[in-house]
Amino acid sequence: MYTINPMPPQVPPELLALFAEVETATVGHWRLFGFMHREIRALLRNHRVVGTAVTLAIPGSDSTLLHHASGMLRPGDVLVIDRLGDDRYACWGGGVTVAVKAAGALAGVVDGPCTDLAEIEDSDFPIWSRGLSPITTRLEDLGGGLNIPVSCGGVPVMPGDLILADDSGVLVLPVAEAESVGLRALEMQQAGRAREAAVRRGEAKLGDISGATARVLAR
Repeated sequence: MYTINPMPPQVPPELLALFAEVETATVGHWRLFGFMHREIRALLRNHRVVGTAVTLAIPGSDSTLLHHASGMLRPGDVLVIDRLGDDRYACWGGGVTVAVKAAGALAGVVDGPCTDLAEIEDSDFPIWSRGLSPITTRLEDLGGGLNIPVSCGGVPVMPGDLILADDSGVLVLPVAEAESVGLRALEMQQAGRAREAAVRRGEAKLGDISGATARVLAR
């Protein structure tokens, strides 16, 4: 059985622009929720992606719905795939990469392994996953869900959520919460760059700036 819901509204352009320079690790300085498990890592380095979550849930050995969904993606989408606990079969390889990139999607996030790393690298298409596997899915027509609530990396993901992904990991944010998070992160990054410049010039020490030295000396 397949559940196929309409494509979600895309994240507003002003939010995408706000998050263009935001780093997941900056948000991780204060926010604890929405970060996928650290085993979901970037297959390609030096990519930062911010886009709209399109969610997919498919059973372990089957990728029928993934092939169908690849033709429904839009520019700016990030396909987030719940593998329903499977860690053996690679649902994403070179062919899926070509199809998803051709649709204009920005990236893929897979709660399981991928395959065909060389082809993914040649396509320069960013994917976050739990690594690689040579054992691939088949077209077994077992069902699944498109644009339904899913779990990816231990995090609930709703269709239309904002996805921010970089070398440090993947963050999921409801659109209603995103603006305040983005503004706070950019403020922190600006302050951090100023502190680092002062340390680099020898004008300050990290322990003095952070307050760590005062705590140590007060013991």
